Amino acid sequence: MSSELKRTDQSAGPAAAAAGQTVLELDDVQKSYDGMDVIRDLSLDVRDGELLTLLGPSGCGKTTTLRLIAGLERPDNGTVRLGSTPVSGSEFVPPEQRDVGVVFQEFALFPHLSARENIAFGIQEWSEAEQQERVDELLELVGLVDHGDKSPEELSGGQQQRVALARSLAPEPKLLLLDEPFSNLDVDLRVEMREEVRDILKEAGVTAISVTHDQEEAMSISDRVAVMNNGRIEQVGTPEGVFQQPKSRFVAGFLGHASFVSGYVEDGCVETGVGCVPLEQVNGLTDVYDGSEIDLMVRPDDVCARPASPEEANGEVVHRRYLGPTVLYRVEIESGDVVGCMHNHADEVSLDDPVFVSIDADHELAWFPRGERKMADGGPDSTA
Repeated sequence: MSSELKRTDQSAGPAAAAAGQTVLELDDVQKSYDGMDVIRDLSLDVRDGELLTLLGPSGCGKTTTLRLIAGLERPDNGTVRLGSTPVSGSEFVPPEQRDVGVVFQEFALFPHLSARENIAFGIQEWSEAEQQERVDELLELVGLVDHGDKSPEELSGGQQQRVALARSLAPEPKLLLLDEPFSNLDVDLRVEMREEVRDILKEAGVTAISVTHDQEEAMSISDRVAVMNNGRIEQVGTPEGVFQQPKSRFVAGFLGHASFVSGYVEDGCVETGVGCVPLEQVNGLTDVYDGSEIDLMVRPDDVCARPASPEEANGEVVHRRYLGPTVLYRVEIESGDVVGCMHNHADEVSLDDPVFVSIDADHELAWFPRGERKMADGGPDSTA
């Protein structure tokens, strides 16, 4: 059976099946530069009112996808639809006619205009009274009522970002695109602003697509995440769904520290080098797979390693990384697998210490057919 073992398809979560009007649809979109494929057979839909994030490493095609949606690039093949209207494909609708707003990572505010004038820039065709009302409304929405007459240089980075967001929202676009919106902010402000921006977008009721390579950012602000790799979408789902039940080893590794424990399915459990894991704790795995060799995916909080005597130990600490509140360990177990585990900073486990390792997860574990152990493209946090 192991030679034909197929991993059971897993749902992206309840939100994936939720009904909702489709605001954007990409159908088999392709884009190449100088004969090199950047986007390959990409299909995606975005629903009314949701915030979807395109997440992936540099060069995976996420920014190109955003530019295709905005109309800043033309696809070589495939169709882009806004609502039910094709805007790229047999017909090409230019950016200014797509009713799509864009927030660039540089913010691109006009330095000679005040915050109020920047916000009003895209609604010059409105009457003066309508402009005034809309700008007042947006200044209140983004919490800058007292800063409307200030120039961009008089505003902090976070305030400039809110002005850029308000300017993009002013024409009431059908869709808002955010290109690495927090990359120019320092770490502390980045965390604060991503929460603020999500709240603003939800209060405005706007549909938005964000692009980032920051896993924590994507997981914290998104209704759904689309993980991209090599010009394709590998998985779309809720943050919880893609994190806990990744459909590929690349997704598993890119969304956080992931380790793989080799196991053998037999008599209602998966026998591993750190004990038996009941089948009911493994997503989609049943006794029909008896006799199969698989890899269980575990994350550092799924694994416990406690100091043990050499006689009791089943592993040894081979790497230790101090992270402040926590310490990340890599432990080699007797089977040869290397697993990551996270401990409180006060726990005293030293490099080369013998330890007893056990799986201590309170949720279903993901699994993959036994195969190549290395992450696709070397996921940044892989401990396999």
